[in-house]
Amino acid sequence: MTAPGPRRLLTVCLGNHCRSPLAAAVLTQLGRSAVEVRSAGTRDRWVGKPAHAAMVTAAAARGYDLTTHRGAHVSRELLEWADVVLAMDGNNLADLRDMADERTVTKLGLYLGDRDVPDPWGKDAAAFAAVVTFVEDGAARHLP
Repeated sequence: MTAPGPRRLLTVCLGNHCRSPLAAAVLTQLGRSAVEVRSAGTRDRWVGKPAHAAMVTAAAARGYDLTTHRGAHVSRELLEWADVVLAMDGNNLADLRDMADERTVTKLGLYLGDRDVPDPWGKDAAAFAAVVTFVEDGAARHLP
């Protein structure tokens, strides 16, 4: 019998520009070989683009490297690939439910369980740093 593979986690936010790339980096670093993590956005505006500069800076201050991130758009294939799909907020979750079928809808949930990870877009550096704290605090619930 072969050992089970790593738990596949998909983190999703609106643009795959701030929160979901950060969550993917945090989960990857903390989960090590026990997880395989990808991230995507429900909108395609930032596909192929790097993470938001302020998020790159806030993440780096806590030891997470987002410099190689390039935005991706969520797809049915990604929903199929994932064991668990973690939406950063309720609007993202609603968009994912619209995309999901009967098999993938059961994989969907909020990253923080009962509340949103706030979107720092358009806010100051402190808002980006606060998102790092929210994401770190919520990570353990998703790691095996």
